[in-house]
Amino acid sequence: MIETTPETEKAVIVGLIYKDQDEKQATEYLDELEFLADTAGAEVVKRFTQKLDMPNVATFVGPGKLEEIGNYIKVVEADTIIFDDELSPTQLRNVERKLSCKVLDRTNLILDIFARRAKTAHAKTQVELAQYQYLLPRLTRMWTHLERQRGGIGLRGPGETQIETDRRIILDKISRLKEQLKKIDKQKATQRKNRGKLVRVALVGYTNVGKSTIMNMMAKSDVFAENKLFATLDTTVRKVVIVNLPFLMADTVGFIRKLPHDLVESFKSTLDEVREADILVHVVDISHPGFEEQIDTVNSTLDEIESGEKPVIYAFNKIDAYEHIHKDEDDLTPKTKENFTLEEWKNSWMAKNNTPAIFISAKKKQNIEEFKKIIYDEVKQIHSQRFPFNDYLYDITWEEE
Repeated sequence: MIETTPETEKAVIVGLIYKDQDEKQATEYLDELEFLADTAGAEVVKRFTQKLDMPNVATFVGPGKLEEIGNYIKVVEADTIIFDDELSPTQLRNVERKLSCKVLDRTNLILDIFARRAKTAHAKTQVELAQYQYLLPRLTRMWTHLERQRGGIGLRGPGETQIETDRRIILDKISRLKEQLKKIDKQKATQRKNRGKLVRVALVGYTNVGKSTIMNMMAKSDVFAENKLFATLDTTVRKVVIVNLPFLMADTVGFIRKLPHDLVESFKSTLDEVREADILVHVVDISHPGFEEQIDTVNSTLDEIESGEKPVIYAFNKIDAYEHIHKDEDDLTPKTKENFTLEEWKNSWMAKNNTPAIFISAKKKQNIEEFKKIIYDEVKQIHSQRFPFNDYLYDITWEEE
């Protein structure tokens, strides 16, 4: 049991199990929410789930479940309750009234992590914009303390006036932040033009799949990487040379399921590196039980930013972790996707969809030369079309570095 320090908040997390969802998938979703909470600095002390066809309009979970959560929070003196979906302003207000503690939803939690992780002016501006856009429809909740006061003449009017004042202030702030982002975007666009016509390769993938580790290995750089969600917010671009072939590689922000729309909107300029890339390296954590769903999440986000038709190399990372998880399984274990061997995955749809695929461990440096060879071949194909007079580059035989 982890001892709670004064800086660590005790939190309970809450999720719904819908009728078309099995409990295993719901558990994976709450695992991810707990990882998000841990990244934000909270200690999750309890999980609550409820089977519902759809969220309760007023309180997300049913009244009985909400009372159960409230009783538990009082006993353990938890600070925060976190829901695994975005709550409507009404749901947020009602749950706060009934439980009298801090209530966060998934979107709010992700925004908080982004705010903590933002280091550059660009990232900070993007996060601030998304936070204000999230806050705007929830302003009324901030003034509920006025409703608890009775007998005070004129309190209702000033409350409404203050809300309208705050709304105007926030709208002005949003407008200024958007203008600020436009200026930064112009600077970024100029930087991209100044890089010339070198082939661009972008690392994309779900959050925490090892993109930054691969970037550090390929570019011999020191991009920040750790076992936390959204370790990288700003896109980092490095020049990489394989044998004799130069190209640019970009490490981009990780995607996640239910990524808040306001964040996608405000981070579209960061994702320009993906949109302008010639080749995408889709990094997948094969050791994660829900990696196929993570692939779908990334692909749908790529479609949203109109980058779904680009050439893709699939890099199935963390094979060392996959082998460690499955090392004790024997031939008598019923054969399901959960206990496929790596060889079976290599012969599945992933390696047979006319898209280059490689199984690697960036951490343990397994199959890295094969990975570099695939990238080399894909980059060379585009490079030779773009620079037809550099044919001498390709006379050199591929050699392992």
